Amino acid sequence: MSKTVQFSQAGEPSVLSIIDETVPAPSADEVQIQVHAIGLNRAEAMFRRGQYLETPQFPARIGYECAGTVTAVGDNVKHIKVGDAVSTIPNFSMNQYGAYAEITNMPVTAVTHHPENLSWQQATSVWMQYLTAYGALIDIAKMQASDYVLIPAASSSVGIAAIQLCNLIGATPIAMTRTAEKVEQLHQLGAKHVIISEQDDVVDAVMAITQGRGVNIVFDPVAGPMLNTLAAACAPLAMIFQYGALSADPTPYPLFPALQKGLTIRGYTLFEFTSAPERLNKAKEKIFDWLKHSQLSPVIAKTFEFDDIVAAHSYLEANNQLGKIVITL
Repeated sequence: MSKTVQFSQAGEPSVLSIIDETVPAPSADEVQIQVHAIGLNRAEAMFRRGQYLETPQFPARIGYECAGTVTAVGDNVKHIKVGDAVSTIPNFSMNQYGAYAEITNMPVTAVTHHPENLSWQQATSVWMQYLTAYGALIDIAKMQASDYVLIPAASSSVGIAAIQLCNLIGATPIAMTRTAEKVEQLHQLGAKHVIISEQDDVVDAVMAITQGRGVNIVFDPVAGPMLNTLAAACAPLAMIFQYGALSADPTPYPLFPALQKGLTIRGYTLFEFTSAPERLNKAKEKIFDWLKHSQLSPVIAKTFEFDDIVAAHSYLEANNQLGKIVITL
């Protein structure tokens, strides 16, 4: 038997419940994992609320990321073996698979090894954040050392991953945060500059930092009215990645800045990247090597026990964390 999180209606964290279920043997292309840690993601909170890219089919499973030990493999699985330490890549539908469980079956395409120097908590905090940031900044935008990169919601796990990747490449990460509370911590995590969006004039601050040039890349999970401000802060030919919709307000298109500067404003999700095997494998190899040599390091904000999943989701939605929220088993 395995404890598994499910929900039967969309809504607040309280809709999540824990059930006992018998986990079947993995199918031919699946891997069964004894889970030791689960990483929480904003996408899962949106899925729980019925506000995600896919609509939950009730009773719904949930969860993209876990790390653990392989207990069984399907007949077609060759490169993963029983006893291997593995973690999961979010490249599947949560209507088919869910990581919030003591024991779970996952598609083999979503299961990968991670460096031995990582703890279980760190291992479950790798692939969503680093692949999301890598796919946009390095694979698509071809980030250069001369680039200035503006990172709204910089205290999120993906935001911190973006800061770390900027520093690896030599680009200048400019973190954005709503209040002064996290400024010092963001500097400690590698942000060269921090802009407080509720206090500073964002455009003036960016222009002062960039000597009037503007930023070359914007990596934004918020959207909403702030998009106009972000566009105004851009350099000519800059690229804006809209990879989330944390704002509940409409997102107006910044037509005139886009025309005047030749901006590229594009939607982006991790799945665009994880569905391209060659690009994904190249990214996995690089991220694995950087983690192995401690050039990247996942930041854990807070840990919860499995039975406290409702409290963990409530904490996730409070937006007070700096880094990844992890469930330990």
